[in-house]
Amino acid sequence: MSSDNSIQWSVKPDKAHNDHIEMSGLQVSTIVRYGVDSVGELNLTRKVVFPMLRTIPNNTHASLIINFKDKNALQILAGNTVLKEFPFSFKLKGKLTIESKTNTDLQQSRVIFPSVNKAAALEIITLSNKGQKPVDIEIKKNSTAIETDPAKGVYGKYIISMETSKTGKFTIAPGKEFSFSVVYSGRKQCEEPYSFSVEYELAKREVFVNEMFHNLILETPNDTLNREFAFAKIRCTESIYDTKGGLMHGPGGEAYYAAIWANDQAEYANPFFPFLGNLNGNESAINAYRHFARFMNPEYRQIPSSIIAEGTDIWNGAGDRGDMAMIAYGASRFSLANGNKEIAAELWKLITWCLEYLERKKTPEGVIASDNDELEGRFYAGKVNLSTNALAYSAYLSSANLAIELGEKETADSYRKKAAELRFAIERYFGANVQGFDTYKYHKDNDKLRAWICIPLVMGITERKEQTIKALFSDYLWTTNGILTESGSTTFWDRSTLYAFRGLLSSGATDECMKYLNYYSTTRLLGEHVPYPVEAWPEGGQRHLAAESALYCRVITEGLFGIEPAGFNKFTMTPWIPKDWNFMKLKNIHAFNHNFSIEAKRKGKDIEIRIEGSDNKVITKTWDGKGKVEINLEG
Repeated sequence: MSSDNSIQWSVKPDKAHNDHIEMSGLQVSTIVRYGVDSVGELNLTRKVVFPMLRTIPNNTHASLIINFKDKNALQILAGNTVLKEFPFSFKLKGKLTIESKTNTDLQQSRVIFPSVNKAAALEIITLSNKGQKPVDIEIKKNSTAIETDPAKGVYGKYIISMETSKTGKFTIAPGKEFSFSVVYSGRKQCEEPYSFSVEYELAKREVFVNEMFHNLILETPNDTLNREFAFAKIRCTESIYDTKGGLMHGPGGEAYYAAIWANDQAEYANPFFPFLGNLNGNESAINAYRHFARFMNPEYRQIPSSIIAEGTDIWNGAGDRGDMAMIAYGASRFSLANGNKEIAAELWKLITWCLEYLERKKTPEGVIASDNDELEGRFYAGKVNLSTNALAYSAYLSSANLAIELGEKETADSYRKKAAELRFAIERYFGANVQGFDTYKYHKDNDKLRAWICIPLVMGITERKEQTIKALFSDYLWTTNGILTESGSTTFWDRSTLYAFRGLLSSGATDECMKYLNYYSTTRLLGEHVPYPVEAWPEGGQRHLAAESALYCRVITEGLFGIEPAGFNKFTMTPWIPKDWNFMKLKNIHAFNHNFSIEAKRKGKDIEIRIEGSDNKVITKTWDGKGKVEINLEG
């Protein structure tokens, strides 16, 4: 970790290593593969994704993707020698900076980043003369524009270009620098070429990154945790695309753009955005729920799992994955934290529709049936699964709080009653001894431990807490990569590991959890594949899908601090400070119609909580570790 809040890989001689990172803007995403080979020479390719340059068939994966991997596309010569780069440093902080020695007296720097709002990935190359004599260089651009087949584009022909700001011959005096830029851009044939100011584009990117570092700041004695939290905010928030259907938060990963899902967006990412206060994040959340609301119907047929192709089509290939539970859970929590009564009233129609749908899916045992779960059949989920039911339980409780804010007390009472009934049914239907642990079976015929036994803890269902914790951290499930999807498998998904962390922390198992969370955070931030949470392994090659970073942030906000929305201006919290810490802070929170900070610190056997608003108003509470602390920012 560097003092400028970046992370840095200092390259060791004779140690080949390669990695990849995804970086995104409103019109583009770029996956950069970088590293060094066995002799220390630079490996570098850029795969640029253009989500709004749609290809045919216009399905979930129909983003135009161009792989810029030809080393000869741009050549730099010093004298008559082709410049070779031998990196000694790679640095990440919302951009990739590569510092290299060369086979000449020149030192080379590359800064690679996406445009914030244009369909372009950009690169600034700087050559520094470290020798005693002038160096003559020549920059050769050997690439030509790519023109796609108009029959394969939704909008006809697309033109993809690599443009270099300077070409030809130049001389660099001793101690001096020479810079130029490369722009990888895409456009429709009917659009005029755009003249990029790369320095301006870099400044906009840095403004965005600085916003991520200055809003919702985590301060704890653990610097690695603080830094990974800051980085996760970048990945979660940059992956928002400005489509013709409005702003759409998308997973990314070379596959999922200009589309939304009931799990990744409605359930995972959207409830986090009000805490960060990012304008694009909140707007993309509202827009996502509006898109789902388009599919409400009087027959109570399911809302599609995914709305794709800039909002023009749907994907529903896995049937009902518990999507209505996901949407009701996410929309109710978002509405409370967002604190806007008008928006909440609009989304209330969607929430109540989803809850009625769930009621109609109840079985004689009082649990809720669904065709599948968010793993879409990768692992068998039966006809009734634990995830759908735990989400529905929490959705009823959050919706009851929202009903109070909207003046519907009878509805609130009804939802709380249904939540209580469902909690009882969950225990009766899913409660079981599985592989020696009194925890939960994931579905009726399940006889192996599953990662998602953590989800009742996340939703405040604690009847089987102790045995569930032991099962999660047993050799059946825990590995160095996190929690296995199923005992005996080799598959892990970060989303279930992050849910487990959140459930353990919010239920008070802080000290049992922290060593695992610390290890996980160190591995993701400073390990072999950095710097963000990943999707899965072996599927997807540990792609940096964006919603997983939102789940990491929620491990802190809703897990470590235990913040649960209770109203437009109020919340509850359970700030379980780890035993080897004296304090923890969340600063510059933008939620519940206020800008405020939380500090929790030890005071004897109790914990003192201090809430300070931007208006200098201070609320103090003393918590003895029992129950939940209620915070009303208005009172």
